[in-house]
Amino acid sequence: MKLLSEGSPAAAAALLERAADAEPESRSVREALARAQFNSRQYADAADSFRWIIDVNPAEDYAYFGLGLALWRTGDMEGAQEPLAIAVAMRPDQRHYVSALKSVRATLRARRM
Repeated sequence: MKLLSEGSPAAAAALLERAADAEPESRSVREALARAQFNSRQYADAADSFRWIIDVNPAEDYAYFGLGLALWRTGDMEGAQEPLAIAVAMRPDQRHYVSALKSVRATLRARRM
């Protein structure tokens, strides 16, 4: 976590991958790993980690948000829309969730024109 907070997400991801292998059921390790992967632009890996969290705990709004952002960054706007919508439905008070969903939907509308 120190590496992640100090701006070394790739190094954090490498260490957290080992921690996830050692503690495969740890949701907190997997969330930290997903964040490190996302921040080091390993978006497909981050999406997989966020999906793991959702599979273990479908009530985890942040994981839906993270999954949506990771898919967005991979260019999968269609795929990003659903998890972002779920995150917004779960936590409509989170402005950054709402903003991300609006951005994805606006991009999808623009592509259809």
